[in-house]
Amino acid sequence: MTRKLEGKVALVSGSGRGIGREIALKLASEGARVVINDLDAEPAQLTVKEVLAAGGQAVACIGSVTESDFGDHFVKTALESFGGIDIIVNNAGYTWDNVIQKMTDDQWEDILAVHLTAPFRILRAAAPFIRDAAKREADADKPVFRKVVNISSTSGVYGNAGQANYATAKAGINGLTKAMAKEWGRYKVNVNSVAFGLIMTRLTQPLTAGNASVDIGGRTIAVGVQPDRLKAAEATIPLGRGGTPEEAAGAVYMFCIPESNYVSGQVLVCGGGRP
Repeated sequence: MTRKLEGKVALVSGSGRGIGREIALKLASEGARVVINDLDAEPAQLTVKEVLAAGGQAVACIGSVTESDFGDHFVKTALESFGGIDIIVNNAGYTWDNVIQKMTDDQWEDILAVHLTAPFRILRAAAPFIRDAAKREADADKPVFRKVVNISSTSGVYGNAGQANYATAKAGINGLTKAMAKEWGRYKVNVNSVAFGLIMTRLTQPLTAGNASVDIGGRTIAVGVQPDRLKAAEATIPLGRGGTPEEAAGAVYMFCIPESNYVSGQVLVCGGGRP
């Protein structure tokens, strides 16, 4: 049986761990050749090895998505390794929470940089290839649909206390999604967002599980959720629990397959029914 993404080339930022890793593995399992990105080499290479061990194709592109030239490097890696681009998933990110009176300029600017500016730069870098490929395909009367899936959050749809920076960035990515759906529709590119609710990863683990942290640009940033807040959040979810990274990847996958060729400019909430 032919896999739905056979021969496609997918770029997935932040795919060495967590949700991004599961997205990469899911797309690869359906035949996509995947460019894996992570800030750190080790998790990126581990994901590449998993794809290769399962019979797929993948390469790593190590680096921070917030570097000014990262988008160009990401796109160049895909073109040099696999000769094209069919799917872009802007997934990389983290949270750095605080109430607004305590939020520093660095907290504000760094979160907007990773969640909003980085996706913009990646899409801008991909634009020449997408435009030229679409023209060639139109001239040959062989249209090809391409996919962009931007990762948003319910914080960007509904807001969330203590996340002025993150909520603003994720609302912004939904605006970018809608703008690009209109701008790139002529190139047969479907551009959509998936807004995740509570997905159980290292970023949402109970703080009592250990002093988990991420190292971003030389800063050590604590990650996790206070247990009482986590319990309260789960109580509001009609399905009764947080989602798994595999379930999160499934929502992204739906926007990558041919069945979504007439769906664009949409924000899908993947939150277990939580409003």
